[in-house]
Amino acid sequence: MATQSWLIPDGVDRERMLDMDRQIKPVRMACFALMAVALVACIPWMSWSTLVPLPIIGAMYAGIAPRLQRARNPEYLLFAAWSASQVLIALSVAVAGGPHLLGLAWLAIPLITLGARFSLHGVAIGLAFTLILVVTVGLSMDPRAVINNPALLIVPMTMMVSITMFQTVLTRSDVKYRAEAMLDPLTRMLNRNALGRRTAELAQQATVRSEPIAVIVGDLDRFKRINDEHGHAAGDATLRDVADALRDALRAFDLVYRTGGEEFVVLLPGATDAYATAVAQKLRRAVAQRPRGGHAVTMSFGVAASDARGFDYNAVFAQADRALYEAKRTGRDRVCSSGALGGVRAA
Repeated sequence: MATQSWLIPDGVDRERMLDMDRQIKPVRMACFALMAVALVACIPWMSWSTLVPLPIIGAMYAGIAPRLQRARNPEYLLFAAWSASQVLIALSVAVAGGPHLLGLAWLAIPLITLGARFSLHGVAIGLAFTLILVVTVGLSMDPRAVINNPALLIVPMTMMVSITMFQTVLTRSDVKYRAEAMLDPLTRMLNRNALGRRTAELAQQATVRSEPIAVIVGDLDRFKRINDEHGHAAGDATLRDVADALRDALRAFDLVYRTGGEEFVVLLPGATDAYATAVAQKLRRAVAQRPRGGHAVTMSFGVAASDARGFDYNAVFAQADRALYEAKRTGRDRVCSSGALGGVRAA
């Protein structure tokens, strides 16, 4: 089941976090390289120990990268790696000789990525954690220097708070406009624009990883009757309730998209036809088990999966859509797999 967490409110924000992490990766690598050059140049005035965290942090992020797409709550992995990187930087500053403006300034760099990844709650916790590290390094290594010159801590802490505040405002603005472009306003589900972007990413991943990708297409049965007999307001309420039921029945990293009217699409990376069929049955039962929007509704599903040689979304979707048509034709409130209709091969 897709679950909320104190870092990520819902599956949509989780997908945004993963998308931003993919975009941050090349910039993060460039920053590590720039920091390494700067630290090497500063060794005569600082210490070689400030170089130690860089390869360790790089190895941490590389280690968690393959697990992010499959973790139930990938935000915990990212936040743990982020926190560990701050601890390593703080330790290197302490080993280099305690609080000084040049060393503590490095802790501000990871703060820039907080707003791009996590909710405001996560940003606040990350900032507080960093400020505690700054005070701990200062008071534990050289309390007399801090007492005699509080600016050693006040200046970097003020800089960190300011950077985080500005970055958070900019990120919230970006999130707002991305949401308007990528979310269906009625159900708050990802829309066709988001689906197009995701399928392009999955096509690249499937080529590299040689894994199948399944597509589930679902359509509400006799939905027009609800609109005709009870009005469009009742139809909208039904769609919202169905969307919630689909979200609750999926894992955190399995996303569902509303592609129009009463039609929904689910993408399952790494899933076979048999596994996707089982997921579709779970979704079908979740919708039918209780009234949605005050009305009893059922849903039919079509399932198809690519093979391990590649992922052509249009080809797989066409097979899943054909299977959906078969589910409608043979009685509705059922799941039909393209495997039973002759199979599908990725272009």
